[in-house]
Amino acid sequence: MDGKPKLLDQLRDQIRLKHYSIRTEHVYCEWVKQFIRFHQYRHPTEMGAAEVEAFLSDLAVRRNVSASTQNQALAALLFLYKQVLRLDLPWLGEVVRAKKPVRLPVVLSVAEVQQVLSQLQGELWLIASLLYGSGMRLMEVMRLRVKDVDFARREILIRDGKGMKDRVTMLPQRLVQPLKQQLAVVRALHRVELEAGRGDVYLPFALEKKYPSAPWEWPWQYAFPAAGLSVDPRSGKVRRHHADEKRVQRAFKRAVQAVGICKLATPHTLRHSFATHLLESGQDIRTVQELLGHADVKTTMIYTHVLNRGGLGVVSPLDR
Repeated sequence: MDGKPKLLDQLRDQIRLKHYSIRTEHVYCEWVKQFIRFHQYRHPTEMGAAEVEAFLSDLAVRRNVSASTQNQALAALLFLYKQVLRLDLPWLGEVVRAKKPVRLPVVLSVAEVQQVLSQLQGELWLIASLLYGSGMRLMEVMRLRVKDVDFARREILIRDGKGMKDRVTMLPQRLVQPLKQQLAVVRALHRVELEAGRGDVYLPFALEKKYPSAPWEWPWQYAFPAAGLSVDPRSGKVRRHHADEKRVQRAFKRAVQAVGICKLATPHTLRHSFATHLLESGQDIRTVQELLGHADVKTTMIYTHVLNRGGLGVVSPLDR
């Protein structure tokens, strides 16, 4: 053996070099494994456009995956060939991406949001209220750190959001006191952990090396920490991570069912509702775009199609 790292280890190294998330790392590694397994464990250097197309076709035809899942698999394979194997192959740009259907987002009415929130308590209520009150994504709330909440300005700074972009959104006045109470509970827990010789959290990129004591400092703690300790999959360190988003998803699903709403609503629906209700109240679409962190206003404009009276405000002849 020449001591060269295994293909998946090389893939992980490149993903971490690009500062991709741990979720992207898991997903890309899984797609590469499926691709190799599909072609009877041939090495990717022995394959090309035909094999990639065959794999993607199998996903669509036999496994009936969505266009976004198919494109995710393609992105993983393109990353493998370009960034890991360093193969500048002409066919890479010719592989056809599946066309994603344009779907209108599911939106709850103001009354429906109130009904769902009334079914939640404590930390779960606060997380769901932040999703609706600030337009944050679920993982943005989960990863929220103490230092990024500005009570004086009633703002929340979202670090490394989708596309590794920072942005600022609002902190609703109604949530100031509940969030302060949540942080008081977390601070008490943090003091206990420090006394026990623990209390450190994960820091992104190389910040842990740059600021060695930062993982134990209060400003870097998660606003919504997990109930127990866990092993960091990259460093192997045992420490407290942020709360599990699946707990929020399960509680939200139960709440929607409890109030008899038939829409396929998830916690992300609260973000859609935030945008739609702001536009309904006459808020400028550019402002909504900035609050949501959309790179293109066209993405935000989809919410104009789900307003109460439609994007053009057309009245049905039956209602005249």
